[in-house]
Amino acid sequence: FMLLMVPVVLFVNGFTKGDWMQAALFAISVAVGLTPEMLPMIVTTSLAKGALAMSKQKVILKNLNSIQDLGSMDILCTDKTGTLTQDKVVLEYHLNVDGQEDGRVLRHAFLNSYFQTGLKNLIDLAVIQKQEELGAQALVEKYTKVDEIPFDFQRRRMSVVVQDQEGKTQLVTKGAVEEMLQCCAWAECGGKVLPLEDEVRRRVLAKANQLNSQGMRVIAVAQKTNPSPVGQFSVADEQGMVLLGFLALLDPPKATTKAAIQALQAYGVPVKILTGDNEKVTQAICRQVGLPVERILLGTDLERLNDQELGQLAEDITVFAKLSPQQKARVVRVLREKGHTVGYMGDGINDAAAMQAADVGVSVDTAVDIAKETASVVLLEKDLMVLEQGVLEGRRTYANMMKYIKMTASSNFGNMFSVLAASAFLPFLPMASLHLILLNLIYDVCCTAMSWDNVDPEYLKAPRKWEAKGIGRFMLWMGPTSSVFDIATYLLLYFVVCPLATGGQLYTQLTDPAAQALYVALFQTGWFVESMWTQTLVIHMLRTEKLPFVQSRASVPVALLSLAGIALVTAIPFTPLAAPLEMAALPPVYFLLLGILVAGYMLLVTAVKKLYVRRYGQWL
Repeated sequence: FMLLMVPVVLFVNGFTKGDWMQAALFAISVAVGLTPEMLPMIVTTSLAKGALAMSKQKVILKNLNSIQDLGSMDILCTDKTGTLTQDKVVLEYHLNVDGQEDGRVLRHAFLNSYFQTGLKNLIDLAVIQKQEELGAQALVEKYTKVDEIPFDFQRRRMSVVVQDQEGKTQLVTKGAVEEMLQCCAWAECGGKVLPLEDEVRRRVLAKANQLNSQGMRVIAVAQKTNPSPVGQFSVADEQGMVLLGFLALLDPPKATTKAAIQALQAYGVPVKILTGDNEKVTQAICRQVGLPVERILLGTDLERLNDQELGQLAEDITVFAKLSPQQKARVVRVLREKGHTVGYMGDGINDAAAMQAADVGVSVDTAVDIAKETASVVLLEKDLMVLEQGVLEGRRTYANMMKYIKMTASSNFGNMFSVLAASAFLPFLPMASLHLILLNLIYDVCCTAMSWDNVDPEYLKAPRKWEAKGIGRFMLWMGPTSSVFDIATYLLLYFVVCPLATGGQLYTQLTDPAAQALYVALFQTGWFVESMWTQTLVIHMLRTEKLPFVQSRASVPVALLSLAGIALVTAIPFTPLAAPLEMAALPPVYFLLLGILVAGYMLLVTAVKKLYVRRYGQWL
């Protein structure tokens, strides 16, 4: 509205006062006053302060704007392994098909984990550690790696080809139980290789489900002797294999996970699990950490749903299991399309796509490089409790930015009406151009402390999202409220305070230029002081939904700068600066009237605030 306001002020003052130069200077000063020139500094300061505070909470922001996303996040999607659970997997059992401990199963699993190329995951590390405890050097010396078939999320298994010193070649495969059963035609039972019949399959699945329900991850191990010739190995070789048994690995939840999930939910951020693990083990972990599981959506279910159907289900479902990286990203995307601000926390290669699809990607400093590169927030501790502090700091930062934006917008909107009214009906400018600029400077300095203001605990309880219409609504309510008291100030100054210094005469009745100059100086000084008092005190009224000074107090920096600003502006007319600024000392009756005006203004703002909150349900 500045583009509309400035020309109107220029022409109204030019035509009514006849001094186009003064009208132009005043219009430019109004433009300066209406411009929230401190907004970039306040926003940047708030973000930088928030980032510094979050770094002390062991949360590192790669992008300052991420702090707003953290504050507005209303759903957190997270991988299970290493985030809800401990960052260490322990191999509890290595069982053959008959359910008995069998070193042969462990040895083959070791060959697969040890000889695979690239980054070894937690399962591989657990297998290697277990075999090393029993002696692994002989196995390493006996076998040589020939080839491998890498893991992918469609097959959900990986294979290595090894050759022993006698020239015997083996394909050793490990992976998810269901997928491994599909590629096995034989099973090693009681030392014999027998056809993998349905009864054996049922027994294997029953044992795996039993272990899953205890919170253990189950990985099947199989082998095939003398597969294709060297150089011709492919996924096609993963058929007709011999099932040796399976590994049961314990990945218990962290001690802080349950409390962290409850804390996030209390702050309006429900947690959803998006994992590649199967539903049984995921459900067991969810029970341990207090996550309700009424229904689990699997990756195969997602394939049958379109985005609209998935979006309707995704809001209500807590757990998604057996997902590929692309399916994780799809769940995040449909939640965002439903209007949610979604965070995703993960640390593996399979989490990168979902992190990129989220509003805010969260990783840890021990994550794989691609996860850290994709993330906008990096935790120095792999703990949801740390993330909770980040969410709260994001909301504090957002709150203090919104305070300044809404206060400035409503103040400027109100000043627009006040200046237009004064320009139309006063025979002189309501405030000198220099006064406007000086007032704007002092007020802006007072506002710089807003980044360090306190935030009411109730405000932190729910996610906060940027709403442009909320700012416009706030302006329409609070702007005219300030205009009412500006106009009341004009009337008191014009008809009461100024005539007291000029023998009871109004400005239009005066003929002495000196008396006219005193009249104008008193009026402009009076509005200068009143503007600072009301604009500064209203900071304390608007910064909280509660009763200021009693139920909610501003921070010490805000209080001190407010007091200093009021004291400075009030003192200027009584100092040697008054003459060059063309100000006049204000009479005692002015301060009596000012006190009444300010008290009335604060009462009206309180009443309007109550009505606003009652109608719209929130303040800032």
